[in-house]
Amino acid sequence: MILGLVEHADGRPERLSLEMLSLASRLGAAASEPVHAVLLGTGAREAAGQLTGRGIPVAHVVEDERLAAFAPVAWAATIAQLMSANAPAVVQAAGSDRGNEVMAHLAARTDLPLAANVTDVTLGEPLRLTRQRWAGSLLEDAVLDAPTKLLTVAPHAFAIEEPASGGSAPSVESFAPTLTDDDLRVAVARRLEPDRAGISLTDARVVVGGGRGVGSPEAFSELEELAALLGAAVGVSRVVTSSGWRPHSQQIGQTGLRIAPDLYIACGISGAIQHIVGAKAAKRILAINTDPDAPIMSVADYAVIGDLHQVVPAISAEIRRVTGR
Repeated sequence: MILGLVEHADGRPERLSLEMLSLASRLGAAASEPVHAVLLGTGAREAAGQLTGRGIPVAHVVEDERLAAFAPVAWAATIAQLMSANAPAVVQAAGSDRGNEVMAHLAARTDLPLAANVTDVTLGEPLRLTRQRWAGSLLEDAVLDAPTKLLTVAPHAFAIEEPASGGSAPSVESFAPTLTDDDLRVAVARRLEPDRAGISLTDARVVVGGGRGVGSPEAFSELEELAALLGAAVGVSRVVTSSGWRPHSQQIGQTGLRIAPDLYIACGISGAIQHIVGAKAAKRILAINTDPDAPIMSVADYAVIGDLHQVVPAISAEIRRVTGR
């Protein structure tokens, strides 16, 4: 059996967890092993119902009120107890902040090795895999040799599989872990909800990004206009947030968000490796820059060499002409 930790919010599985299940399904099919899911906290049962058609026969739901808030050690203790009861061959989670933290605690608790940020897996004994190192700037070929393999799946390494039409919902099985006070010493005390106005960077199909070359906070109005016409989200490089021009919640990169849009339009962004790490999952990258030798040009699919303050308004004007908006 393959066991996958499914993170969820508002009664729906998170995108990165659905990507993780794509790998779990592939491994399960190759090894003829069923894929089970484990969901913890408020809304877990509702989110389990959203896994219909994804080939998951069983969803283990933990509705302990003490786990209403994220408690990484307690989550790890819960999964360790599920492992004891079900003896999975592989336990995996998304390579998110939560997923990596919980799996690290699980590895320490079970004295098993953990492979983090995996991008490819080949079945066998030992398990052969490829994983990201150094914030994605290096790919490592490795083997994972353990009675139970623990791994996290790198964000956007696997496409989300569409649920099968007419597929069945998983059977929901409640699980009640035995938790100690020590398991519950660390937990989220409160959450500050982000401003949900507009389109989320992590969900946007088109992202318009701005860097130092935008020049000023006020000049981002040109990017906002283009984004509005395209139904896109606006993102920024680290130097923009460090300068106080835009909030950190819009930062793309190693210390910000990782995006996977169909199109990323990078305006006035030089393309430091930390930023490229955050945008490398984009299907297409259009770079607008006055410097033809900027690092971002090496990863761009298309490039416009020119002043973004001339190019971006021109694109917006053409969109308006064609669409009549």
